[in-house]
Amino acid sequence: MVCTSRVLLRKYGNFVDNLRILVKAGAGGMGLPRLGGEGGKGGDVYVVAKHGVTMKHVQSKFPKKRFVGSDGVNSSVRSIKGPSGDDCMVDVPVGITITTDKGMKIGELDREGDKLRVARGGHGGGYRTEFLPSKGQRRVIRLDMKLIADVGLVGFPNAGKSSLLSAVSHATPQIADYPFTTVRPEIGKIMYPDFKQISVADLPGLIEGAHINKGMGHKFLKHVERTKQLLFVVDVTGFQLSSKTLFRTAFETVQLLMLELELYKDDLLDKPALLAINKMDLPGAEEKLQELMKQLERPQDYLHTLPEELIPERQIDFKHIVPISVATSQGIPDLTQCIRRSLDEQAELEIQEAARENLQSLHTSSSHSVQHKQRLPLEHRLD
Repeated sequence: MVCTSRVLLRKYGNFVDNLRILVKAGAGGMGLPRLGGEGGKGGDVYVVAKHGVTMKHVQSKFPKKRFVGSDGVNSSVRSIKGPSGDDCMVDVPVGITITTDKGMKIGELDREGDKLRVARGGHGGGYRTEFLPSKGQRRVIRLDMKLIADVGLVGFPNAGKSSLLSAVSHATPQIADYPFTTVRPEIGKIMYPDFKQISVADLPGLIEGAHINKGMGHKFLKHVERTKQLLFVVDVTGFQLSSKTLFRTAFETVQLLMLELELYKDDLLDKPALLAINKMDLPGAEEKLQELMKQLERPQDYLHTLPEELIPERQIDFKHIVPISVATSQGIPDLTQCIRRSLDEQAELEIQEAARENLQSLHTSSSHSVQHKQRLPLEHRLD
């Protein structure tokens, strides 16, 4: 079955892994010539790495994406040395790269508390400047999550993620017949005939309770944040970690995977996602596939049969659902084409969004220019 035969359309752009923002430091304060007073320095703009912050938080807190430092205070009789303006602190996620709008790297924030100045405040007016202040630095910068891969494989142990990675790429992860065969991310690249390369990461094994750091939960989930898209890999026959744990059907497995992502960080469910239903070579797999497809098409009709603690608040609308067998290579070519198509669509939407932002910025600048001219005396309104 090719991916085009089972396509559940999904909206892109909900998950935010990059932002284009305006940073503007404060201007310096005016000096006071008759007393030799010096104006205060304008406030700087800093980006500061903090755990628990997402790009979506940054975007929602400042919807206009403008970050401005305060102006320095003018020198006065009461305050010969004018106080400096307040700095603007922008809390951002840990693990981002900051670049100029033209792509030149400014710096990286890799650890909690890392801090980087992205706009310098203007100097206050003083003796050396004839008591005239300077403007603060103003520029557009980009905040980008540092990605380890284009696609991250999400699945419980023994779903076949490592085998799938070796089947679609040149990676050779160690594979064994026991849980937690992957202890660190393995990265492979899918090579296409037109020389396009897509990186795929097999992430450390996920288990129930990963969101509270059972197993290697937080390590896994942190890696998930650093991939553009997710590829869920599910055993069509179901999953059971050990004889001491409950058996989960394929539908329950999908719900549990979504639940772990949701409980760790809700906006992970906004990432574009695909679903590979593995082990289609096993007896009875086709019947189980048909049952799973019915459940995924109308999950609300089946969720009431599950324990309440297994039900996520939101459902992922998978971009493509592809049945595969890593053992026989069934569906592998279809899956690699679906991955390519999904990433291409996401890239196109990001280009369109950037173009809209540029147009809006130009329109805003033009409006400000017109308003400024209208405030000038008639003799100064020159084109």
